[in-house]
Amino acid sequence: MTAGRVVDAVVMAAGEGVRLRPLTERWPKPVLPIDGRPVIATLLRELAQAAVERVTVVVGHLGEQVEALLGNPRAFPLEVSFVAQPERLGSADAVARAQAKAPFLLTAADTVYWPGDVTRFLAALEPETIAGAIAVRRQPGRPDHTRIRVEGTRVVRVRDAAGRGELTAAPLMLVGEAVSRELQAVTRPPFRPPYEVAAAFQNVIDAGGEIAAVEIGRTRDLTSPADLVRENFAYLRG
Repeated sequence: MTAGRVVDAVVMAAGEGVRLRPLTERWPKPVLPIDGRPVIATLLRELAQAAVERVTVVVGHLGEQVEALLGNPRAFPLEVSFVAQPERLGSADAVARAQAKAPFLLTAADTVYWPGDVTRFLAALEPETIAGAIAVRRQPGRPDHTRIRVEGTRVVRVRDAAGRGELTAAPLMLVGEAVSRELQAVTRPPFRPPYEVAAAFQNVIDAGGEIAAVEIGRTRDLTSPADLVRENFAYLRG
């Protein structure tokens, strides 16, 4: 890896999409569309534009559909591989299974970022010198987004349930060496499932590590069945 450049990414695509049921009883969320295109396909092309070369997709629920969609090696301008998460043990367990070498980019599979935001996120960082980073956004009207507490350019509380600030966490992160080690640690005793990525980042913060906050634009997310309608029929976004 060239110093200061991230060429690997992990995409979390193993979830059951509970809030999108009954649709996700038949189709996994990453293959559902935004603008008529599978959300994970749009994501991989955005990663490629950010100069990411290799992507590990962690699959689980109906994972064979995700693999079938992405399985053509000529369909995307990057190298795609798959790792299975056989049990729903949380996001940290999913990422740990990818065994990616830090620093690497981490993202959920069900979000479309504003064009160019992944590139801008990485350009704002020095990946080899920081513990990690989390993208943040100002997006009113989305109570499902996770509140995050930021002081200056640093994250101080990954999940700020009582927070009243405008910032929420986007599912786009940089995993540096310190966070990578903590992701492995939180998937072992005395911790119990579900093992979560947020806990690994917070543990690094609590130990004195610096997690950078990088503001990006609005995201387009598939959380509820209504999102699927709004994101595919522009005249309904109103």
